[in-house]
Amino acid sequence: MVAYRTVVVGTDGSDSSFAAVDRAAAVAGDAGAKLVITCAYFPASKQDVEKAQDVLGDEAYQVVGSAPAEDTLQSARDRATRAGAKDIDTVAVKGEPVESLRKVVTERSADLLVVGNRGLNTLAGRILGSVPSEVARKSGVDVLIVHTT
Repeated sequence: MVAYRTVVVGTDGSDSSFAAVDRAAAVAGDAGAKLVITCAYFPASKQDVEKAQDVLGDEAYQVVGSAPAEDTLQSARDRATRAGAKDIDTVAVKGEPVESLRKVVTERSADLLVVGNRGLNTLAGRILGSVPSEVARKSGVDVLIVHTT
């Protein structure tokens, strides 16, 4: 079996997504692969953010704005280094998580996508779909869903 050459992992700054970063970094480090950490974000005003947080409550984990995305990526890079990854890139992508992950997988010719399982066991996740289930169906590459919750 050929080792993975490029591993992509998504993060939104949540503990669950950082656990996925840790696992992706370990896999990339063991395989000698490049690790690409990505964070999807939406540009928004403070008022829009507050409205979304009021409606979504605990599910309001989507990163809003490029500055928080860059901070999230730096934290993820630090974790990935500690977990054993040596060749690390980070990329902030404007847009929703599933399409952003698919875009990075395609652009970087990744052969493994790593995501946490957050959302798979929620009612909304079962009815509407979740990031892990959507990328598993649509990514076109191997997907590792890490048990993070």
